[in-house]
Amino acid sequence: MRGVLIREFGPIESHKLEDVPAPVPGDDEVLINVHAIGVNFPDTLMLQGLYQKKPARPFVPGRDIAGVVAAVGKKVTRCKVGERVVALVWWGGYAEQTVAPQSRVFHMPQGLDYVTAAGMFTVFNTAYVSLVVRGLYQPGETVLVNGAGGGVGSSCVQVAKAKGATVIAGDITEAKRQLAKENGADSTIDLSVGDLNENLRQQVFALTNGRGVDIVLDPVGGDVFDASLRVLAFAGRIVTIGYTSGRLPVVKANYLNVKNLSAVGVALDLHFDHAPQTMEKVVADLFDMYVKGKIRPKITATYPLAEFQKPLTLLHQGKAMGKMVLTVR
Repeated sequence: MRGVLIREFGPIESHKLEDVPAPVPGDDEVLINVHAIGVNFPDTLMLQGLYQKKPARPFVPGRDIAGVVAAVGKKVTRCKVGERVVALVWWGGYAEQTVAPQSRVFHMPQGLDYVTAAGMFTVFNTAYVSLVVRGLYQPGETVLVNGAGGGVGSSCVQVAKAKGATVIAGDITEAKRQLAKENGADSTIDLSVGDLNENLRQQVFALTNGRGVDIVLDPVGGDVFDASLRVLAFAGRIVTIGYTSGRLPVVKANYLNVKNLSAVGVALDLHFDHAPQTMEKVVADLFDMYVKGKIRPKITATYPLAEFQKPLTLLHQGKAMGKMVLTVR
């Protein structure tokens, strides 16, 4: 079969599509004929050896896949050959076939196509866990979403709106802010302004009558995270999701005491590993919201698997809009 093979960590352009051995499912695993693969920012880090998990080389990257069950291990009870599924794996997704633990395989609801399923799985689950599980969202609260024109940010906007939040969307270009509005944001702010510490607060306070926001969902990090701490209302929560800016922010603990603030992190894979029952409910709720039309994942671009370098380069350069997906069949 064909797959993207990482022989050694290196720049995106140093990797290519090759013939790789077909995977064989273990007793508790599901073999999937892949139709579509979600492209995520962590993929760019994984290829370069910059992600917190570093697989033994060689390996195939990629985490979001949607397709059809081709075979199952002898202990698998969750699904059957021929069923349409979406799965989340640590790596192995950028290929024509992959294997996944049955606990990370979910049946696709009727009407959900492969491209949308692969494109939504990591980002919408991340958004949901960030807002509801880690951010302790309460209906009617005001949420600031940074990087709102990206894949995770767009999903955060949609999930927050579906849950009844007032959503302020922040990004660096007018096109990305417009995309956030199309995803349901109530208002937008400009993250490209100078003196972000002061100007971000002014923009947010102007939209909230000086109160600030209850929750910040931040996949950006760096200066944006630093400035966002200043816009939280009393007992506000900031959820750090990722660091597309390239800089890991540092929080001074005493600052959290000023307004009884909370700063929490989110790592989606840890929830699948340590709180599988929670994730069953999260996935079920997301699929229910999709079926009822409360969320509408927008895939902004698709590429054949052979052109995997194109979307990864856009993500690496910070030029990606919305969610991109690779197609196999």
